[in-house]
Amino acid sequence: MTDAVSGAPEPDTNWHNKSIAQILQQLSSSESGLTTSDAEARLKTYGPNSLPQSPMPTRLEIFVRQFQSPLIYILVVAALVSVAIGEVKDAAFIAAVLLINAMIGVSQEWRAEQSSRALQQLLKIRAAVIRDGEVSEFDAEAVVPGDIVWLESGNRIPADLRLIGAHGLQVDESLLTGESIAVLKEPEWMGASAIPLADRQNMAHAGSIVVRGRGTGVVVATGMATHVGQLAKDVLGLSGGRPPLLERMDTFSRNVAVAVFGAAIAISVFGILGGGYRVGEMFFFAVALAVSAIPEGLPVALTVALAVGTTRMARRGVIVRRLAAVEGLGSCTLVASDKTGTLTCNELTVREIRLPQGETFEVTGEGFVPDGQVLLEGQAIAPTERGHFDALARAAVLCNEGDLHHRNGTWIWRGDPTDIALLSMAHKLAWKREATLQVHPQVNEIPFEAEHQFSASYHLVENQVLVCVKGAPERVLPMCEGFDANSDEWHAHAEAMAERGYRVLALAQGIVGEPVDRSQAPPEPSGLLLLGFVGMIDPLRPGVIDAVKACHQAGITVAMVTGDHPTTALAIARELGMATRADQVVMGCDIETQSIEALSEMLSHARVFARVSPHQKLQLVRAAREAGHYVAVTGDGVNDAPALREANIGVAMGKGGTDVAREAAELVISDDNFATITAGVEEGRIAYDNIRKVIYLLISTGAAEVVLVCLAVATGMPLPLLPVQLLWLNLVTNGIQDVALAFEPSEGDTLRRKPRPPQESIFNQLMLERTAVAAVVMGVMGFGLFVWLLGAGWSEDDARNILLLLMVLFENVHVFNSRSETKSVFAHSPLRSPIVLAGVAIGFSVHLAALYIPLGQTLLGTSPVEAPTWMLLIGMASVLLLVMEIHKMTWAYRQRSA
Repeated sequence: MTDAVSGAPEPDTNWHNKSIAQILQQLSSSESGLTTSDAEARLKTYGPNSLPQSPMPTRLEIFVRQFQSPLIYILVVAALVSVAIGEVKDAAFIAAVLLINAMIGVSQEWRAEQSSRALQQLLKIRAAVIRDGEVSEFDAEAVVPGDIVWLESGNRIPADLRLIGAHGLQVDESLLTGESIAVLKEPEWMGASAIPLADRQNMAHAGSIVVRGRGTGVVVATGMATHVGQLAKDVLGLSGGRPPLLERMDTFSRNVAVAVFGAAIAISVFGILGGGYRVGEMFFFAVALAVSAIPEGLPVALTVALAVGTTRMARRGVIVRRLAAVEGLGSCTLVASDKTGTLTCNELTVREIRLPQGETFEVTGEGFVPDGQVLLEGQAIAPTERGHFDALARAAVLCNEGDLHHRNGTWIWRGDPTDIALLSMAHKLAWKREATLQVHPQVNEIPFEAEHQFSASYHLVENQVLVCVKGAPERVLPMCEGFDANSDEWHAHAEAMAERGYRVLALAQGIVGEPVDRSQAPPEPSGLLLLGFVGMIDPLRPGVIDAVKACHQAGITVAMVTGDHPTTALAIARELGMATRADQVVMGCDIETQSIEALSEMLSHARVFARVSPHQKLQLVRAAREAGHYVAVTGDGVNDAPALREANIGVAMGKGGTDVAREAAELVISDDNFATITAGVEEGRIAYDNIRKVIYLLISTGAAEVVLVCLAVATGMPLPLLPVQLLWLNLVTNGIQDVALAFEPSEGDTLRRKPRPPQESIFNQLMLERTAVAAVVMGVMGFGLFVWLLGAGWSEDDARNILLLLMVLFENVHVFNSRSETKSVFAHSPLRSPIVLAGVAIGFSVHLAALYIPLGQTLLGTSPVEAPTWMLLIGMASVLLLVMEIHKMTWAYRQRSA
């Protein structure tokens, strides 16, 4: 039976619970491998060993996607109505807006998609496979179930394997399990069916990396049937949480539609029955009302605001795959972050050395790059004092299978992270493995094995054999002179280091006499000299402590969700300031049995979730969303992908992350630095602030136009402005200005504010008050001017020309009111945002030109205005600035008094 997606066999999750003989029989294979003809037949049956990738959307698909918005639907209806009543000019204006909006959206989303795809490193994986009795190399895509694969240090495992043989085989499974420590594999081991993936010692899974040793295994699953494939299928099957902007704008658009059509019907009925208007006249009034109330320029302005946010985020290392996700990161109330590779470097680093004399030294530096010093009480040790470390550093480089060297201006490493960490430490003490091996060639070794918990390496030193040992303190101490299994003091030192999150290794050496025959397995060493303890930790990424602190200051909860050990996770969390107590740590097995409600309650105090499986991560994200959080999930591994998809905002690591994780995310961090999340939060909040500013400018001026129309109907006056003039205000003069407002920089307190409540409407109390005040001032003053002009003997066309100019001036002034919801216009220098100044100048100049150009006069019914009238209109427009300044002061007073 095969999987419907790829033709691969349905996954058998119990391969680890079967003997080699059973598996080979089930797969119709043998330890001598398949023949070429068998392999080709199976390739046709099972399909290539690859994961499906969602196809890149075409420009046409992205173009169509730009029209999938309720606000766009309202504009389409308005255009159709305009055509139906013969107002082709109005319909042409609306069509132009829709087209411009779609073109901007296509351009930005296409570029973002291209950037995201460029991050996916399309490296061809090669696999050593036994075919026709010989070992040959093939592309990993050609590997089929039943193949026998050879593994050696540095290989990326091409498929899920049941191991047949191994010699010191250690595999880095961090991308699958979140464990930063390589796992020692044991082919003879067999476990229960329900044992976690991370503990299956006889399995090697696709996507993992061999960091040490050699082995062979039979392929039991390829493509979508692998554990990586199942995670990819989970990702493809999830719809994901919607960014908050989409939810808010959908709600806003529905409310606008209902309000517009309801008001149009009510006013039309009132005008016909109570005002004496003809049906045709009221139809034009209804159209004018709809044109006034619908913010036609909003789709373009929102798209530009999001595009600006996208560009700003890209400059700070955040690549946006969907425009609407820009402000989503700024909306989040909870960041659920993976530990390994996200908060930490996924590079073990020696942080502490304890010598037998009792002195403790600090080792600086981050990751494998050997930049750093050895400090005693905060002071760097002098080169002349390094002799104290010579024996320990020599043992570290000799009992080692890693490789660390400088090539072409960069550091290159390969092998087990523990070995590389020791090499990096030794480099800081001026010891190099290649040079040391030339002086002390290796003559024998005892490879590391889980049951031994140590490794030993034998080297020639002046016609004698020096044995260097590293391993767990409880195993190495009994090998040393003067120590035994009950050496309480040193065991207490090791335990104290472990409680601080260190992985503790003991280093020792001794002389064993004559050279040992390499063909013979040497006995366990004894009578050694203890050289000291080294404490290793997967270090935090640079800047991550400040980033977490900034998130806390911004009111965002940061939780660690990892597959790592709870002690290690808590130690990291303490260093980050995320958690301090053991009761803030929750195990994955405890998550499995909890209801969504119980998990939601758990999230109120727990900050570290350890030994968590991908499915449990999904449960946590769902529980967080159920509890009312907007959740951002960050991560780089395959194990993060389902949660990335389920979250409101998925943030993947782009540099060292997996393709599956990037496919699942809306945002990609190009530098793999959690600290960039803080920058993303800031830019997301700035984007949302600017969106609110744009909406306020458009809605308040649109509401003023509604006030004009309603006052005219209520008093039996002619239509103050024609539909085409209203469209001109909404789409051209105001449209230019609101687009410029989308470029407004931060007001300076972006990261000092708490996140807005997830359920909060765009139109909160402050927005409603400001909109109402501005609309009444502009609408009443404009209507009063219109009535006065008609009473003074002006024609309707001339009165409309003057009123149209006043509304343009109101818009010019109102842009500066819109730059901040709470801060005075005079608190921000106008030069701080030159684009806004340019937008105001251009918007005004366009209308000024329409007063004199014949085309503008024909379309809009405009004409030149005399100087005294200009002075009157400028004075009236300035009143709006004064009123809004008074409102800001009264609002600030009420907030202080509350």
